[in-house]
Amino acid sequence: MPELVVTALLAPSRLTLKLLRAFMWSLVFSAALVAAAVYGCIALTHVLCRPRRGCCGRPRRTPPACLSDPTLGEHCFLTLRSSGLRLHFVSAGRGNGPLMLFLHGFPENWFSWRYQLQEFQSRCHVVAVDLRGYGSSDAPRDVDCYTIDLLMADVQDVILGLGYSKCVLVAHDWGALLAWNFSIYYPSLVERMVVVSAAPMSVYQDYSMHHIGQFFRSNYMFLFQLPWLPEKLLSMSDFQILKTTLTHHKRGIPHLTPNELEAFLYDFSQPGGLTGPLNYYRNLFRNFPLEPQELATPTLLLWGEKDPYFEQGLVGAISSHFVPGRLEAHIFPGAGHWIPQSHPKEMHQCMWAFLQDLLD
Repeated sequence: MPELVVTALLAPSRLTLKLLRAFMWSLVFSAALVAAAVYGCIALTHVLCRPRRGCCGRPRRTPPACLSDPTLGEHCFLTLRSSGLRLHFVSAGRGNGPLMLFLHGFPENWFSWRYQLQEFQSRCHVVAVDLRGYGSSDAPRDVDCYTIDLLMADVQDVILGLGYSKCVLVAHDWGALLAWNFSIYYPSLVERMVVVSAAPMSVYQDYSMHHIGQFFRSNYMFLFQLPWLPEKLLSMSDFQILKTTLTHHKRGIPHLTPNELEAFLYDFSQPGGLTGPLNYYRNLFRNFPLEPQELATPTLLLWGEKDPYFEQGLVGAISSHFVPGRLEAHIFPGAGHWIPQSHPKEMHQCMWAFLQDLLD
């Protein structure tokens, strides 16, 4: 068929897609402006209630002692083959079994896996990375350095750079979003997967279109589409919004100590420390609309019954996209979003059972 004819036939579809994307971005930025107004009021309230803290975050001079706990592992760096970036990671149990690679979410870092590092290092080589832009890992400033394709290449480089051909991938929140994609595009590198509190982006997109309440739960994602303003709002009153996110009596991490809280805030308080992590969100809608994808990697899915950010109905939506028999899902009664830190014992029980045949 002549190229001109093909172009003519495809023109309506291309125009429709462009119009759909333009409409989507208009909605996203409208929601972003509303979210900015709401979070701006919240940040201003924090400043007025705590005037001595001022409008800016206080840079921490020294990291808290818990980040140097030797029982969690050895601190190392790996230069990535694809990008040349240096990633920081904590490693323990090398030679004890398969690679168990941990990917954290926001606003966290490798330290969010402290309980799992201690639990599984006797039977696995456990590695918890600081993803690009976080912690001691390199943090490019450009938004385009945080696309999902580049982030997946980072995970591939870590696995191969550590000398492995596959791994058990354990991920939470943003790390889990990355893990879902990685298992689809690099299935040979993932032997098993443990996902906590996150859905594949295509499933999230379809579910949110039919459940408007999910959009309200994820309102912060719209705020983070804006340049520079989210960094300013999150840092006001010495990072009070982040503090509240992590320590709230209902939505936060139960029993988080002041020292552990500082383990997360230390890197965010450094100059430019929030920009890299927020750039993940600024790429979130880049590939909209997404096609549904079949999920086939043997996966353990853990979800909190009272997760304030993601509806429980997403678990059923995820299940409907899986090859039968490949997904094992558990909903923890009373649990929120931070299961690796709030319910480590229950999580470990599920993981040991799920991985028993692999680790025996």
